[in-house]
Amino acid sequence: MKNIAVIPGDGIGVEVTREAVRVLDTLAARGLPLAHRTFDFGAERYLRTGSAITDAELDTLGGFDAIFLGAIGDPRVPDHAHARAILLGMRFHFDLYINLRPARLMDPALSPLRSADTEPIDIVIFRENTEGVYAGLGGRLRRGTVDEIAIEEDVNTYRGVERIIRAAFDYAVRHQRRRVTLTDKANAMPNAGGLWRRVFAEVGASYRGVEREAVYADALAMDLVRRPSRYDVIVAPNLFGDLLSDLTAALVGGLGLAPSANLHPGRPGLFEPVHGSAPDIAGTGRANPLAAILTVALMLSELGFEEDAGRVRHAVESALQRRETTPDLGGALRTEEVGARLCVSIA
Repeated sequence: MKNIAVIPGDGIGVEVTREAVRVLDTLAARGLPLAHRTFDFGAERYLRTGSAITDAELDTLGGFDAIFLGAIGDPRVPDHAHARAILLGMRFHFDLYINLRPARLMDPALSPLRSADTEPIDIVIFRENTEGVYAGLGGRLRRGTVDEIAIEEDVNTYRGVERIIRAAFDYAVRHQRRRVTLTDKANAMPNAGGLWRRVFAEVGASYRGVEREAVYADALAMDLVRRPSRYDVIVAPNLFGDLLSDLTAALVGGLGLAPSANLHPGRPGLFEPVHGSAPDIAGTGRANPLAAILTVALMLSELGFEEDAGRVRHAVESALQRRETTPDLGGALRTEEVGARLCVSIA
């Protein structure tokens, strides 16, 4: 039995998570050994109690096989304190150093690229998730004056770089991917870039069946638009991975189809659609649940249920082709209608 902690969160997170859980329940009814428990971490609790998540609750989450998060963010908490506490709390408590962002084109009509009709897009980005410029080191001097100075430190350790690069190559081998591309700005950031390139060469040398290359991040952004089918597995520092994973999502239909996973092998993974809580459309029935449901498929793959993950992905692909979607993807269905039809396909 695999036990999943479910955190609906805020805004449309609650709505898309409801449909994701319906998919899990449908699979469980087919015999898949799954169970789930819901936690109320989010803005409502934070505003009511002043607590986002405690150390004891993080320890409780550690007893689950996976964590599913809908979305966190609420305009009533303008400094996003609860979102940072929950997301960063889980990320650092479990040392989830892999941010995995797949981008596969399921319907060429959803891509802004003219080449999408003839060239497949199937890219997986491995973004380093605990270091880089998002490590939170730096400060501000003379704040509020014309002489203000703001500094963000870019932190890169050999251990952090080595393990994310190795994870990318391991994935390429397991999934029979042909090439791993490192992206950086070694020309403008020679200290950090130098470390990434040296470790990339060291690690890559032991994966003789996998091609490897290093491409500057700006050049890669341009080339992903020109010829995305050339790219397979991309490994990137935190900031560049953040930017490029949203770009690749746009190439295959947008954030409404973008699943993600935060991983550390042997520890509970955190799985979430990356579209945010979208409070402006919460309660309207317009929230697109497909990213959440594709995130379920990604979670099932990581839990070892690849056949069932494929069943979910096939159901989503069929729904896209039939335009059984919310209006943002060309359909006319409400959130719950999309989920209901998918569950029928899966059952």
